[in-house]
Amino acid sequence: MRVLVTGEKGYIGTVLSSMLVEAGHDVAGLDTDLFERCTFGAAIPNIPSNRKDVRDAELSDLQGFDAVVHLAALSNDPLGNINPELTYEINYQSTVRIAKLAKQAGVKRFLFSSSCSTYGSAGDDILNEDAAFNPVTPYGHSKVMSERDVATLADSTFSPTFLRNATAYGVSPRLRFDLVLNNLVAWAFTTGRVLIKSDGSPWRPLVHVEDICRGFLAALEAPRDLVHNRAFNIGRNTENYRIRELANIVKEVVPGCSIEYAAGCGPDKRCYRVDFSLVEKTLPNFRPRWDVRTGAEQLYNTYKNVGLRSEDFESARYNRIDQIRQLRTEGRLDGNLRWQAGSAVEMSVR
Repeated sequence: MRVLVTGEKGYIGTVLSSMLVEAGHDVAGLDTDLFERCTFGAAIPNIPSNRKDVRDAELSDLQGFDAVVHLAALSNDPLGNINPELTYEINYQSTVRIAKLAKQAGVKRFLFSSSCSTYGSAGDDILNEDAAFNPVTPYGHSKVMSERDVATLADSTFSPTFLRNATAYGVSPRLRFDLVLNNLVAWAFTTGRVLIKSDGSPWRPLVHVEDICRGFLAALEAPRDLVHNRAFNIGRNTENYRIRELANIVKEVVPGCSIEYAAGCGPDKRCYRVDFSLVEKTLPNFRPRWDVRTGAEQLYNTYKNVGLRSEDFESARYNRIDQIRQLRTEGRLDGNLRWQAGSAVEMSVR
């Protein structure tokens, strides 16, 4: 297929683009590349890319593609909380607009990167795709609204699929240190402390970034009737953990570290356990290869090989919020997270 990946220069997109190419697809990207200065280790995949804000996409940007994989979004809860209205503009309104343009352009498949955070605050219940939504952040709300409105576009010519990813972890050329396992291993390696920023009780389902991409690939290549206008939780049933359980695994993986709770920490409202049986039954080509322990080992070995320091992963280079704030301080981004005249071009040639 000829596939357009929006947000192809992000944490998931840089991994997915390579996997799609390896699978034989003709891949192009569309990304404003807010985090160009945040590359970690491996080079960004060299695919044709349209440097454009997803809010400014036009019909011509979608024409000629068989499928769109829509990843572009403000990518985490703290970043989304800075300006909820901007989060809804980028994550929700632009998603629906892109889907409408894709349908108008004759794109047959539309894969939307949703999230298990749509379940939000759910306690100890194990939730399948029919469970009620209960998001607690603008990010989670934006995903719920996007699924709802894109689903209404489905018909015989346009087939959306919603992939509700578990909490991601693992190495990527655009590594994120705000993700729980990536962060815990980074703290353990650089300081000798596994720093928990809640009381450790919340449940989280986790999935390696490469396995998220395997989910997209399996959905993209599945017969249309199996995935048409359906949602799938992406992860494994064995990979639901309490945060304190993750901390114990990290302590076992990283030599000489101890577990420490941040001062004044309390329970996190985000607490959910997820059932992943549907994707396993429906998409047999989805074969996850990672678990949290092997993922923690991958992260530890990677951090060790690059000589990661605490001042690195806590800096603007790898902290999404701090990078945005730095770009705004430098006058490169305006208050709506749009590049100021000439800024993106200047950055691209550095």
